[in-house]
Amino acid sequence: MPTGFIPTHGGYKNLLSYQKAEIVYDATVHFCQRFVEKRDRTYDQMVQAARSGKQNIIEGSMASGTSKEMEIKLTNVARASLEELLADYRDFLRVRGIAEWSKEHPYALRLRELNRIRGATYETFRKGVEHPDPAICANVIIGLIRVTSVLLSRQIQSLEKAFLEEGGMRERMTRARLDERDRQRGRGR
Repeated sequence: MPTGFIPTHGGYKNLLSYQKAEIVYDATVHFCQRFVEKRDRTYDQMVQAARSGKQNIIEGSMASGTSKEMEIKLTNVARASLEELLADYRDFLRVRGIAEWSKEHPYALRLRELNRIRGATYETFRKGVEHPDPAICANVIIGLIRVTSVLLSRQIQSLEKAFLEEGGMRERMTRARLDERDRQRGRGR
């Protein structure tokens, strides 16, 4: 009996990119509630960009079984949404005359340590994300977005490599059909 041509898919909750994107979304909602005027269009756009980053990872993961092309596209949309969000945070800092942390800033170094913790959650970053100083909050979230974008870039590269090596749905369907035809011919003899 053939094993089928639709591979196991989903499992997005196990993706580090998804876990970080979920933290970015939660942090952005919290940030906007505190530091962005609700009537300001930026509020909705920031929350939507954070949500899009997270949701497109889910959708891409769920589509992966039948469309590697769609998985790659949606993962890239997630990355693009987070880049848009990154620009919003940088704008927030720039228009207020607040500096973005350099890679050597002590808080940036601490954030890097926190990002290395396996199974990190919102709780891991709560102190920075919910800090009363918006400069600290924005910089922490910027750091989280950067990490998530790097993870998504690596994920896209991995997806491209897997597609080149394994092919897509049509190729799997053809292989499965030919295998089944050969199996049936073998029984008929």
